[in-house]
Amino acid sequence: MDPLLIVIIVAAASAVFCWIASLITKDTSWVDRLWSVVPVVFVWIFAVAGIADGADATRLIVMAVLVTAWGVRLTFNFARKGGYTGVEDYRWAILRGRMTPWQFQLFNLFFIVLYQLTLLVLITLPAYLAWQHPTPFGLWDGIFAGLFVMFLIGETVADQQQWRFHQAKKRGDATGFLTTGLFAYSRHPNFFFEQAQWWMIYALGASAAAQAGLGFWGGAVNATIVGAVLLTVLFIGSTIFTESISAAKYPAYADYRRSTSMLVPLPRRARTGASSVS
Repeated sequence: MDPLLIVIIVAAASAVFCWIASLITKDTSWVDRLWSVVPVVFVWIFAVAGIADGADATRLIVMAVLVTAWGVRLTFNFARKGGYTGVEDYRWAILRGRMTPWQFQLFNLFFIVLYQLTLLVLITLPAYLAWQHPTPFGLWDGIFAGLFVMFLIGETVADQQQWRFHQAKKRGDATGFLTTGLFAYSRHPNFFFEQAQWWMIYALGASAAAQAGLGFWGGAVNATIVGAVLLTVLFIGSTIFTESISAAKYPAYADYRRSTSMLVPLPRRARTGASSVS
């Protein structure tokens, strides 16, 4: 059986579960709870298919291990913030308040459930491309895998800095919003590193296609880029919405915006006034 069909079946079952669970519990964060899990399952489905074929599955195994590391880290961070305790993402509650009940349910079904789970399939399709073209694991693959690990470490550090800051806020030892550490160079370094990891997964799939002789168009640049692009678009949209909430809470956030890059870590620009820091 084509492994992509198995992935689609698992994704469809996940979508049905998330939608029904959201209706029963009045909680729309079920996709959030599966976000770090189902991509791992999808990539391993492709990897196992490659191993079963008896071809060179080195690249697929590396991709599966990398995505598993991504999933373990993200699951841990989500869990320690209470993501699996039945607490809904505060942003969904805000959006629910801005819509009529029927509008929000359409948003829940078509965006929160169907769009996001489709996106989780799309970002793993480079592994499907690697399954289709089992070329040898080469130098560029090693470079892309190494960059993935670097981005994974970067996101781990950023999330830890954010976790420590919010714990300090709970103790009353900090106020406002985080502007130190990696957050001095990017307002959302964890978001940047998250996207960068999936661009490396795309690069690994593209490497397989390019080595198979598909050339630049179809190889280095191929249809599976849609997943990485849509993930980036989703993060940018989510970041803009999240920042609108932060700006409403903290007047000094406007200055932080002017002085600090939104996603890509860059040297900070001169600030025009004081801002809340850790």
